[in-house]
Amino acid sequence: MKPVRSLARAMLSGIFVVSGYRNFMNPGRLVPAAKPITDRVTPMLQSANPRIPTDTETLIRANAAVQVGAGLMLATGRLTRPAALVLAGTLVPTTLAGHPFWNTDDPMARNNNQVHFLKNLGLFGGLLLAAVDTEGKPGLRWRTGHRIGHSRRSVQRAVRTARREARIAARAAGTARRLPG
Repeated sequence: MKPVRSLARAMLSGIFVVSGYRNFMNPGRLVPAAKPITDRVTPMLQSANPRIPTDTETLIRANAAVQVGAGLMLATGRLTRPAALVLAGTLVPTTLAGHPFWNTDDPMARNNNQVHFLKNLGLFGGLLLAAVDTEGKPGLRWRTGHRIGHSRRSVQRAVRTARREARIAARAAGTARRLPG
């Protein structure tokens, strides 16, 4: 199953690497569409850290760089689960800025934006699947629960052993008192 996972990850990440590179090299073409979204995000970014650049072109480049980096990580199988989550996070503002079909009056443009919006929604779903894929190995939740159960059983065994040894010691002490001597 490993070749299928590797191929699927490479295929899923391809759009992020290619479009991320294009957007990084030429962010100006996206500024008009991204400006309404970045204007909403700017106050939150400035309150978090006033030194963060908040101009639209810089935010587009940052998003694009993250998409290229996380896309390459996903494609190469390095930190795939966090990379998939990061890509899913970058997809939200990209989709909202790039395909707001609800704001479009032209039926052709509305249909086109709706198709691309749904395509991105499908990519988001694929990224969520990649983010939870444990490659057939037990996940952290199962391992934690299993470890807790194992520890609980170990403690219960230790308590039973201590009780049994205490009973044996009590019997031995009682027998030693009755012996003449």
